[in-house]
Formats: sequence, structure tokens, C-alpha cells
Amino acid sequence: MSYVIAPALQMAIFQHLATDSALAAQLGGAIYDAIPPATPPATYALIGVEQVLDRSDKTGRGAEHRLTISVVTNASGFLAAKQVAARICELLEAPNLTLSRGRLVGMWFDRAEARKIEGDQTRRIDLRFRARVEDN
Repeated sequence: MSYVIAPALQMAIFQHLATDSALAAQLGGAIYDAIPPATPPATYALIGVEQVLDRSDKTGRGAEHRLTISVVTNASGFLAAKQVAARICELLEAPNLTLSRGRLVGMWFDRAEARKIEGDQTRRIDLRFRARVEDN
């Protein structure tokens, strides 16, 4: 399988995150797929890099998306970022996503990395997930 379901998966993930009231209260709707221009919000989520592997077999076409969602903040300490990251994990570990193409077989948390960016006060948590999709 190719990269054909990637746009549908990203749109479904964005919609799922953007419509959650608890996450909206934490981020104020600041969910992006590119670093915001000018002055970014104090805390935001970034749908970022992705690697896709073919997982087709004799039963059908499929792919595994290894995607990263980052939480970026200039707040002092990691607590606020970790609270946002925890909510994103809650939402994506058992998602009920409807894709405009294909279907989501499952999504699993893979790993996280929290770090302070050298030279400024920015803190970043990269959450990595694995999503298995099949084409119809």
C-alpha cells in the first residue's frame, strides 16, 4: 500500500483532538501541522513527522503510520505540557476515528520524549504513535 490514506488519517486525528472539550480548555484550539508563524501560543500541539510502512498481505492492502504529535510550551516546568500530552494519549489510545478513505484498524502509543530546548525556555514532548490502516 502507498501513502494514500495519510491525508484522511491526519484529518481524522485533527478532528478528534480539536473537538475534545478538555483538550480545547488546555490548548485553546492551538493544534497545528506546522509551527505557527509569528508568535506562537504559549502552549500548542503540533501534528508532525510521520513514517509509513507497507503492511499489505494476501487479505488486503494496509499500512502502518508511525506518527509524532508534539506538545510545545514556553511555560516554566513540564507539568502543563505533560497534562496536555496525557490528554492526547487518552484520546488517541482508543480512538473512534472515521476516515474519509480507508479504515483505522488500531492506534497504539509507542513512546514519548520530553526535553528542554537549549538556549531558551521552550519545552517539548514528542509523542509517538503507531496507526494501522487498511484501504477499502
